[in-house]
Amino acid sequence: MNLDAYLQRIGHAAPASADLPTLRELHRLHTAAIPFENLSPFLGEPVKLDLPSLEDKLVFRRRGGWCFEQNLFFTHVLREIGFEVKTLAARVRWNVPAGVTTARSHMVMLVMAEGERFLADVGFGGLTLTAPLHLQEGLEQATPHEPHRLMLEGDKYTLEAKVGGEWQVLYVFDLHEQLQQDYEVSNWYLANFPQSQFVTGIIAARADTDRRHALRNTRYAIHHRGGETERRHAGTVAELKSILSGPMRIPLPSHPELDSRLQAVIDANPEVRP
Repeated sequence: MNLDAYLQRIGHAAPASADLPTLRELHRLHTAAIPFENLSPFLGEPVKLDLPSLEDKLVFRRRGGWCFEQNLFFTHVLREIGFEVKTLAARVRWNVPAGVTTARSHMVMLVMAEGERFLADVGFGGLTLTAPLHLQEGLEQATPHEPHRLMLEGDKYTLEAKVGGEWQVLYVFDLHEQLQQDYEVSNWYLANFPQSQFVTGIIAARADTDRRHALRNTRYAIHHRGGETERRHAGTVAELKSILSGPMRIPLPSHPELDSRLQAVIDANPEVRP
């Protein structure tokens, strides 16, 4: 892979070495520079997970991607630098009703740095980690954004974020290694199942220095680090495209059906006034 091109893409100027400060800096810069976005499955385009395709999309075309693209590519980056990385799978619990069991549809990484284990994840959308976490139970850990903690029950870890002063469960995972072939199955299903949220709507997010940008269909939110949230409804195609290409920093693909599909999302998600 072209490591120098990636480091330039995220704005990493210092030499990259397999140590904890580098891991933290790469994690922070990646989530600020490369957005979470699902425009490829939304537009019916294939989501490819081979290294050349990932590098072309995330680095040279300056697009974003979802968890498999982001975290698989980040795994390649870390291994190229010299980190030991174990790839894992998680069951999402964020915005999932109690009692509903989800599939292992999210990818995370276990990274060794300076003799310790860290959870890394640069692809969880609106609440993606902006710093790696020590794999240590019950410890509240600061990040550039929300505090997080890991809870352990049996062999299963639960990742929680403190949102609005309350701990919220994001996902559950164990330490059983997963291979790219495992991710290919979930990746294909989420990109092709007709009722998949990634096929029927728009999801985009980016973690800025002091805020998070989050777009879900026509609902755009800016979550400031101090706790204040700005919300607005994107009611036109022009507004949606402005959000995607502006704060989300996504070069919009030249797809003949982009405008019509965005309009369909607007029609299906009218503004709800209080």
